[in-house]
Amino acid sequence: MLRYTLMRLGIFVGCLVVVSGLVYSGLAPRGLGDSNGMWVVLLALVLSAPISFVVLRKERDRASVGIVQRVDRMKANLEANRSQEDDAVDEAARAQGQTSRAS
Repeated sequence: MLRYTLMRLGIFVGCLVVVSGLVYSGLAPRGLGDSNGMWVVLLALVLSAPISFVVLRKERDRASVGIVQRVDRMKANLEANRSQEDDAVDEAARAQGQTSRAS
């Protein structure tokens, strides 16, 4: 997951550098007033999203498989804990039933 995030960040930074160069060279429009920095970041985000979607497809699939495995493992651990609790409750109920019969 960290690898995918770093790759996505790298694509964004690359787009940010390219867009900054285009804006300051005059090939892309500048923002209005003091909004130039925000315009450059927004344009870089808009450009990097589809690029990341296409270029990082395999890495995204790999990351999602890892997440699914982690979730499945957590579900299995939760179910194991739940069954242990059920067994403990059943044992306590049996022990209490035996002591109430003995009285």
